[in-house]
Amino acid sequence: MRFSDSFLDEIRQRLPISQVVGEHVIWDKRKSQPQRGDMWACCPFHGEKSPSFHADDRRGIYHCFGCGVSGDHFRFLTDKAGMSFPEAVEKLAGMAGVPMPARDEREEKRQEARRSLYDVMELATQYFEAALGHNIGARARGYLHERGVSAAAQTRFRIGYAPDSSNGLKEHLAVNGVSAQEMVDTGLVVVREESPLPYDRFRNRVMFPITDFRGKVIAFGGRAMSADVPAKYLNSPETELFKKRLNLYNGQTAREAARGGKQVIVVEGYLDVIAAVMAGFEGTVAPMGTALTEEHLQLLWRMSEAPVLCFDGDSAGQRAAARATEIVLPHLQAGRTVKIATLPEGQDPDDLIKAQGRGAFADVIDRSRSLSDVIWSIETGGIVPETPEARAALEARLRARAAAIGDQSVKRHYMQAFDEKLQAFFAPVRQQRWENRDNQRGGRGVGQYGRKPNPQLGSKGSPRVVVSDTLRNSRLLKPGRGIDATPREAAILMTLVNHPALADSRLESLASVEFSSPTSRSLLGTLLDLVTRDHEISAEALSSALGARGFGEAIEKMRDLLARQGVWQIGAEIADPDAEIGLKHALALHSKSVELNKALKAAELALGEDPSEETFERLRDIQNQITTVDGTEALIEGFGSLSGRATRSF
Repeated sequence: MRFSDSFLDEIRQRLPISQVVGEHVIWDKRKSQPQRGDMWACCPFHGEKSPSFHADDRRGIYHCFGCGVSGDHFRFLTDKAGMSFPEAVEKLAGMAGVPMPARDEREEKRQEARRSLYDVMELATQYFEAALGHNIGARARGYLHERGVSAAAQTRFRIGYAPDSSNGLKEHLAVNGVSAQEMVDTGLVVVREESPLPYDRFRNRVMFPITDFRGKVIAFGGRAMSADVPAKYLNSPETELFKKRLNLYNGQTAREAARGGKQVIVVEGYLDVIAAVMAGFEGTVAPMGTALTEEHLQLLWRMSEAPVLCFDGDSAGQRAAARATEIVLPHLQAGRTVKIATLPEGQDPDDLIKAQGRGAFADVIDRSRSLSDVIWSIETGGIVPETPEARAALEARLRARAAAIGDQSVKRHYMQAFDEKLQAFFAPVRQQRWENRDNQRGGRGVGQYGRKPNPQLGSKGSPRVVVSDTLRNSRLLKPGRGIDATPREAAILMTLVNHPALADSRLESLASVEFSSPTSRSLLGTLLDLVTRDHEISAEALSSALGARGFGEAIEKMRDLLARQGVWQIGAEIADPDAEIGLKHALALHSKSVELNKALKAAELALGEDPSEETFERLRDIQNQITTVDGTEALIEGFGSLSGRATRSF
């Protein structure tokens, strides 16, 4: 008797694999974590003294790191207990409380038909692969070359080409014995009422085969080679084999990679997945032309406890991230969450990896944020509500977010986390402590030791507000319009772009510079790579190479920003000694600012733990130093004389 995939999957989902294996092993209490379904024991397949056999309830698999055996529930009983497969199914169905199915001849015929449809899809895949390698696929090969899809990637992902013909695939399948109904059932041909003849669904498109979690081709995605078609990307329709909501592009490879400890990453498109996988991120997947669904979440959580959802940095990407939080929240469980990564604006993973390499994408993933932090950012927008009504509205929104969580334990912890953030955000407590101490000493408007409170603190007495105002009003730290770099960062970068020799003479020190702006970080890294490759590179050649790597717009915006603020010493026409003096001062000020802001964060934490006069004075001293650095101009007497200027500047 053949068992349906859905029946076997139900047994796997209902029955923890540790329960099956636990009848044959003794779990190691020190190493195992039952609450996470992460269990360790000495291997039942080979003799050993230390536990290297692992059962993972989340993924439904076991693996021994000593002898290499691995499998699922059924494989364990067939290999360890010597059962036949039907015997193992019957035993596990009883343990899981799943009734054994009665024999259904219609269902068995349906399963047989499905096997035949898999064969049809394999024939189509081979046809598309052959077309790509033929003369007819030259333009498609050119497109793939332009997009940086190597021959190795084309082979690995079985990329093909659908010729610009209405019956090429149909005739090929017919010659190989495929019936007209099977062509329709797989979605490879289209039948319309107004047309008596079926025709190929995919025409003049680069073809991306979509496989299920067993590696069998179940659908295709096609990228149009013509600009005048209604849909640039066209996917197979839903069929007996293909359900969009139940599959992920590259799902099989990603699941295997996740078992090996790789991060699971969700991106948007086929080419993003291919670029990421070829750069070493084998756990990358994408939904098929649809937004993330609840079913996708369950698939992801079977691979990883915390998959990373990667979104574009533009407004559309942020809206997609906001929608994803709404989908994820109700399904959170202990040990099941997501992290959210944001790409630089205007770049997708494919663009980023091609322009800046693997490290740039790794940095985006490393800086991914927790779901609670992202929700907090969405709801607050980084702005402190000024009125009680606005604060109450913020609190209500956060509570509504937490209330959407189904798991009661996770809901409670989210509410607690949001309450703590709100208390820290509004922070009315510190001044009250000082006022209470003053009242106990009989003081009136005077702090400890007879010192007057700082009038800059305001009625709330929160040093956080003072620091935020200082940084918000600093001209040198304000981003320019339409760019996320500060003028100081822009001055450093434009000096290096226009005077590459200054970069070549200090490569090591520049590599350690910390920029707050993602654009600045990316531009600096690429610039240093180019200078390292060609130590004699000219300003024109460097600027052109940076433009070719996608930085042309950022460079122009930085130049405009500095021109508006009168920062002259970064220009290509400026004498090298003047440019070097300006660079040294800008780097010194930037380094000091970074150092002080790190000290500021530490001082704020210390003040929260110990709200004493000494810790407050320390914070106020750092704040004053930041104000001084932000207002300091990089000047020396006579600066600019070599460039025909005697005036003072930045």
